Amino acid sequence: MDLGLKDRAYVVTGASRGLGFATARELAAEGAGVVVSGRDAAAAAAAAEKIGPRAVGVGADNADPTAAERLVATARERFGRFDGVLISVGGPPPGSAADNGDDQWQAAFESVFLGAVRMARTAAAELGEGGVIGFVLSASVHEPIPGLAISNGLRPGLAGFAKSLSVDLGPRGIRVVGLLPGRIDTDRLRELDALSGDPEATRARRSQAIPLGRYGNPEEFGRTAAFVLSPAASYLTGVMLPVDGGARHGF
Repeated sequence: MDLGLKDRAYVVTGASRGLGFATARELAAEGAGVVVSGRDAAAAAAAAEKIGPRAVGVGADNADPTAAERLVATARERFGRFDGVLISVGGPPPGSAADNGDDQWQAAFESVFLGAVRMARTAAAELGEGGVIGFVLSASVHEPIPGLAISNGLRPGLAGFAKSLSVDLGPRGIRVVGLLPGRIDTDRLRELDALSGDPEATRARRSQAIPLGRYGNPEEFGRTAAFVLSPAASYLTGVMLPVDGGARHGF
């Protein structure tokens, strides 16, 4: 199946590792140009080098008000066009609702929430018909994840924003989608599992609750995201798509 990605150009934020990197690699493999961004410029450049000549790395923090415009400008300068963005950000610090202080909430809001909203608004102003804005959110959009109070607070709000944006941009032929990863085997998830003190037992227990019986791998997420961002998914908008091995049992 041809996804129609050849010679299109995308920005993928938070793409120096994990789910963003997996998506950027799949987009490039399908012939798209990709601007790979991350807070650490060296890490973003190294990630782009791993992906190949269809990728360019840019150091950008989503909390920086100038980041969104710089990333879109880079796509146009390097690839001559801009067709969409996947907004992926690092996870906020773990902690219970009682543990996280104002400073942690404020920093996470600036990066995870406001930074994502700003990137989406900038993209919306630059995209034409056939453009797409994607958000990497979390299964916490539907069900809080123990020990991740800040993420539980911010991700559902972004899902609501994305759904509102899909209605606003639909008449212009611009799609807006959300991806809700479940237990995907990234460095971030391994770090969270390790907080239990017995990561192997935690992984085994949580795998039992997934109908497919295992954690997903980043490549599986990346392939799903590449499809959703592609013209092949041209009638898909306003949805929050779980990528979780059936953990929500289809509901």
